[in-house]
Amino acid sequence: MDGVIAWFARNPVAANLTMVFIVVGGLFATTSINQEIFPEMALDMVTVNVTYLGASPTEVEQAVSVRLEEAIQGLDGIKQVTSTASEGVASLVVELELGADLRKAVDDIKGNVDAIDTFPTEVERPVIREITTKFQVTHVAVWGDVDELSLRRWADQVRDDLSSLPGVSQVELLGARPYEISIEVSETALRRHGLTFDRVADAVRGASLDLPGGSVRTDAGEILLRTVGQVYQGTEFESLALLTSADGTYVRLGDVATVIDGFAETDQAARFNGVPAIVLQVFRSNQVNAPEVAATVNGYVERAPTFLPPGVSLTVWQDQATLLEQRLGLMVRNGLTGSALVFAFLAVFLRPRLAFWVGLGIPISFLGALMLMPSLDLSLNMMTLFGFLVVLGIVVDDAIIVGENIYTHQERHGDRLRGAIEGAQEVVVPVTFGVLTTVAAFLPIMLVQGLMGKFFAAVPMVVMCCLGFSLIESTLILPAHLAHAGRRHRGRPTGPSSGSERGMRWFTTTVYARVLDAGIRWRYLTVAGSTAVLLLTVGALLSGRVPFEFFAAPESDYVTADVALAPGAPIQMTQEVVARIEAG
Repeated sequence: MDGVIAWFARNPVAANLTMVFIVVGGLFATTSINQEIFPEMALDMVTVNVTYLGASPTEVEQAVSVRLEEAIQGLDGIKQVTSTASEGVASLVVELELGADLRKAVDDIKGNVDAIDTFPTEVERPVIREITTKFQVTHVAVWGDVDELSLRRWADQVRDDLSSLPGVSQVELLGARPYEISIEVSETALRRHGLTFDRVADAVRGASLDLPGGSVRTDAGEILLRTVGQVYQGTEFESLALLTSADGTYVRLGDVATVIDGFAETDQAARFNGVPAIVLQVFRSNQVNAPEVAATVNGYVERAPTFLPPGVSLTVWQDQATLLEQRLGLMVRNGLTGSALVFAFLAVFLRPRLAFWVGLGIPISFLGALMLMPSLDLSLNMMTLFGFLVVLGIVVDDAIIVGENIYTHQERHGDRLRGAIEGAQEVVVPVTFGVLTTVAAFLPIMLVQGLMGKFFAAVPMVVMCCLGFSLIESTLILPAHLAHAGRRHRGRPTGPSSGSERGMRWFTTTVYARVLDAGIRWRYLTVAGSTAVLLLTVGALLSGRVPFEFFAAPESDYVTADVALAPGAPIQMTQEVVARIEAG
């Protein structure tokens, strides 16, 4: 290592080229690094959803859930299976063991589930998918004091428009009841026309299908036949013919039943600014920056008044991309502040030129880490930014040690090149081990398994990259810069920093030297005192005097209220309670 340091110190062009390579590579990488709120990852969980329309929870459990559990249990790599049977739907969540092959598990589950041939005929095809984290970029509230059908139609229109915007992968509705066409049949009307419920059910079922009719080969080519009978609106169901007489008259469904084209009876509703609303969650596509998607959505919302009817409005709500931009701004501000403080303190206690080159280590280390992030499959998200903020105060430590020692040797010899080489070579081993101990402190985070391990793995990776480039900058680039940074004279210092420098020398040679000498002479007492402080610190943590929490609860920009009513309470009562809360 000593030979490498000497070679770089004697060849400043190589040192400058290395620095330029890191800076240019980091700046170029910033244009390709994906920006997102939180990293997307697979959760080692698989869901199986099966629809059994019209079945009670007990029927769903016996006919679907039990058979799914029997088909899945016994497969390799499965840790736990959680089954839920509700009205018309069976849901299974399969949790895999740590280290299990997710793709193989999905294929095995799909193969066993597809092999089940004892489901009732009314059961729809099972839907099997792996669970991955998805974080919405922003929310858009469609709100207005209009009827529910009009609000839902405009929400569907906005959803379609947002889905077509560049960078938007998915838009989901919150607080919207699903469409439902209910048919209330009159038993009296059926008897009057000589009809049965089965006849009505067959007519409705036949009107809800589009069936293929095969193909016909002609001289002009092959023609595909298809019967189109699917109806979608209540008025179309009312026109369905149930019975046709010989004289050409017929009985329509509307003659024996009341068709209601509305929404399903569910206990859910959404309000925004005190009026009915439907909230849309906007998700981004992969490899698309969250701030870009948020800006596109904001532009659409700004144009909304030109096409929305009176009484309906769009509002952006809980823009998560703003948090990412704030964290980016915080990192930039802290980086600039840290560089300024390092420069100021070193300029006061050492020399301004030395302070400049030492402070330059912060952006070089950060740009080097940014250069490696695409190859490490890291994005710029809240976790990686946290890693940058953590390492911000650490990356200059080695540069300060190397720079100060080089400065001391240059003052002693008066030879800039010799002082730079000897100063860097003298401290390269302790500096390297200092960086390695810091890396070792963060390394266990990468070894954590499970969801938390995947979530926090980006933090130590960013820290290690920054520390690695900081070591390169302080041991190879910094000595070359200080060796050729201008003339250095031996003797008493002069200039603005001379007073503070003499003060620091007096402090180190008198106060610090005496304290150090006493600590060495009374070394057993020093070790005992340090051990006592360590034990007191551990005791304060274990006793609870110093509170501990894994995630802090900082102040939020949002206030939430949870209201729990007695089971079975009608939705109207819940709405009344919420209205009182909204009124303050």
